[in-house]
Amino acid sequence: DVQLQASGGGTVQPGGSLRLSCAASDYEISGYGIAWFRQAPGKEREGISCLNSYGDTAYEDSVRGRFSISIDNANNTAYLQMNNLKPEDTAVYRCAAVAAGPDTCKTLTPRVMFWGQGTLVTVSS
Repeated sequence: DVQLQASGGGTVQPGGSLRLSCAASDYEISGYGIAWFRQAPGKEREGISCLNSYGDTAYEDSVRGRFSISIDNANNTAYLQMNNLKPEDTAVYRCAAVAAGPDTCKTLTPRVMFWGQGTLVTVSS
């Protein structure tokens, strides 16, 4: 079955960094876009980053300049590098395979093909 296995969550102090991984199996990750979502306690899920199948990226305003989305085709894995983390970044983060095409990441909530599991990021001193 197709699946996305997320890892890399944990607890970090403000200003610290984490790299989340999203390992794909039973499909070629480069054939789809990848998006990262998060849901903070008491808040709705929001899209924070998107990478389409053409290599175009998009970021939510609050993470732009701090987070970076990428794909390693050889390892069939997507990443979300998170730097200068803030307490408000605390959330459950999920990756998702999203529709291929050049326009997918014009929205941060693109059409989701299938979801990965959540991984918890806690930013606290």
